[in-house]
Amino acid sequence: MNSRKKAVLDLLWNEPCKIGHWVGFKDLTALHNEWLRSFLYANTDQTLLAHRGSYKTTDLSLFLALHTVERPNENVIFFRKTDDDVTEVITQAQKILQSGAVQRIVHDLYDMDLQLIKANNSEIHTNLCTSAKGAVQILGLGIGTSITGKHADIVVTDDIVNLKDRISKAEREKTKIQYMELQNICNRGGRFINTGTPWHKEDAISIMPNVRRYDCYSTGLITRNKLEDLRQSMSDSLFSANYELKHIADKDAMFKEPKFTAEETLIYNGISHIDAAYDGEDGTAFTIFKEAADGHIIGFGKRWNKHVDDCLTEIQMHHERLRAGSISCEKNADKGYLAKELRGLGFSVNPYSESMNKFVKISTYLRKNWSRIIWLEDTDPEYINEILDYSEFAEHDDSPDSAASLLRNMENRNTYNPVKGGI
Repeated sequence: MNSRKKAVLDLLWNEPCKIGHWVGFKDLTALHNEWLRSFLYANTDQTLLAHRGSYKTTDLSLFLALHTVERPNENVIFFRKTDDDVTEVITQAQKILQSGAVQRIVHDLYDMDLQLIKANNSEIHTNLCTSAKGAVQILGLGIGTSITGKHADIVVTDDIVNLKDRISKAEREKTKIQYMELQNICNRGGRFINTGTPWHKEDAISIMPNVRRYDCYSTGLITRNKLEDLRQSMSDSLFSANYELKHIADKDAMFKEPKFTAEETLIYNGISHIDAAYDGEDGTAFTIFKEAADGHIIGFGKRWNKHVDDCLTEIQMHHERLRAGSISCEKNADKGYLAKELRGLGFSVNPYSESMNKFVKISTYLRKNWSRIIWLEDTDPEYINEILDYSEFAEHDDSPDSAASLLRNMENRNTYNPVKGGI
């Protein structure tokens, strides 16, 4: 073995993260080197839970590239929540392989130039592979894709659990079944690498093996000041899941287990409401409800962390798509500004003055009707999440406030019986 090859092998074994530095990932630390070595060389299944912004997915893309070089006759199938999610990581791994640093490593190891024989949104295959089994070296798939006939030496899952798994029991069960089915494609002597974020005590992560947790306080990758800024910018459960790697217990929650439907025609000819943000930390929430003949209420919600003016184009799009009628909005704070803007866009507007305590309104109208509401599946997960997080002392309440205000308007409209004819 010549000295250059030995140096490369020593580098890959001891400090593979240096290669990450060479290709532009300057923020990787000794912790990422530890993770990367584990991905490359562990003999057992593993589950790595690391907070958002920890560069775990960057580490995974490095692993995919380096494993392709170091063990070219082993194949990896890489899963994320959707096919679109896969593309990001596969593309990054391709760029690493095409870098000058990796090209030099390959030349020193094999005395040949690296060529990407196949490189698209879901596949990587190089001229280093001499196996006759026919599988590409790296295959990326959405977790719901058919895996019939597929086999892998290493199965990798990254963020197959997300916010949808928190708000929907059906989604949690579906993801767990999908994960369990992956056990059938791992070759004898193969292994699993799982990375992600826990969202619910009964999500798929609860059945993953050999869990290691790296929360935002243990990695040293985010300053305390930055963490406080992040905490203020999102709901408690989002921060808890994304950064503290835990879910908030829901035993005392006012709202649990929302129900969903894919049939959007059920909401046609409903009415809507806007809870508007103008400045500060509030968000803008938009709600549509339609009461069905069987007593159920079909709902749709969307939430934005921005000024209401910047949301009107999207609101108009959803309003037209779902064939909603009049829009209600509060006129206390803005003295009728939003109502005027909406009328200018051609909406029928129902402005009102708010005098009811927000907690009383939400606990009265939304809590009372919660079991009747069936949400459209494309309702914004952040909208539902804010409702599930709601308590009397919640910092963010735009979504439950919008929903409760609209339910109150519906109830008042149903109980108001104008006299026909008369004087």
